[in-house]
Amino acid sequence: MLLIARVSLLTIFLLLSIDSSIAFDHEHQPFDQLLQKIVKVRQGQSLVNYRQLAKDRGALESYLQTISAVTRPEFNTFSSDQQLAFLINSYNAFTLKLIVDHYPVKSIKDIGSFFTSAWKLKFFTLFGKKSYLDQVEHQFIRKNFKEPRIHFAVNCASIGCPSLGERAFVASKLELQLEAAATHFLQNRTKNILGKEQLYLSKIFDWYGDDFIKSYGSVEQFVAKYITDDATVRAKISGQRLPIDYLDYNWKLNEQ
Repeated sequence: MLLIARVSLLTIFLLLSIDSSIAFDHEHQPFDQLLQKIVKVRQGQSLVNYRQLAKDRGALESYLQTISAVTRPEFNTFSSDQQLAFLINSYNAFTLKLIVDHYPVKSIKDIGSFFTSAWKLKFFTLFGKKSYLDQVEHQFIRKNFKEPRIHFAVNCASIGCPSLGERAFVASKLELQLEAAATHFLQNRTKNILGKEQLYLSKIFDWYGDDFIKSYGSVEQFVAKYITDDATVRAKISGQRLPIDYLDYNWKLNEQ
C-alpha cells in the first residue's frame, strides 16, 4: 500500500513537472477558426461580423480562458516568436471581446469614460493580474520586442487601423505574417497615399515614429521598403525627398 502511494505521488510530481508550454496550443487553432468565420476582406479592408461574433461568444470566451490561464513562468518558457504571437493574438482577441461586450457601438472610442479610455479599462486577466489593452501593447509588446511591424498586427477595431487578419498569428509563420501585414497596410491607398511630390501617411507613423526610427533609422526608410515596388521611388522616399503629411484617423468601427 505504501509503495502504491509513493508511485502515485511520483506520478503526480512528474505530471506537474512536465513543461507546461507543451500543453498550450501555439497554433491558436480556436482563434484561427473564429477569425476565418467572422472576418471578411472587402476592397482591401477587413471587416468584422460582430453580430456573428455575439452568437459565437462562447468560442471567443473559451479561447480567452486559455490565454488567461497562462502564467508568467509558463510564458517565459515560450520562444520569442511564440511570445510575440501570443501577445498579438491576446490583444486582438481581447479587443474583440471589448467590442462585443458593448455592442452595438459606432466606435471603440465610445467605450469607457472621459477619465478611462477603452484602452485603459481593466476588463481581463493576463499573467494572473487584471490587465488592459494599453498594458499589453506598450508594456508587454513594445517594451520587450523591438519590432515596429507589430503596429500592423495589433488591431484597434477601427477602419483606420491596419486590418484584422483572417488568421491567427503563429510562431512558425510570424515573419511572413508580419511582412504581409506591413505590405498590406502600406500599399492600401486609403490609408497611405503615395503622391508624386508628397507622402500622406497614417497617423500611426506620427504616433509611433520613434519605433521605426530606432529600427530603421527613419520613418522614410521603413515606408520605402513596403509602400511601392518601384526602386526609383523607393530611393526618393528613403532619401527623404518627399515631404510627409499625416492623414486623419478613421475611428469608425470596422464592422461588416
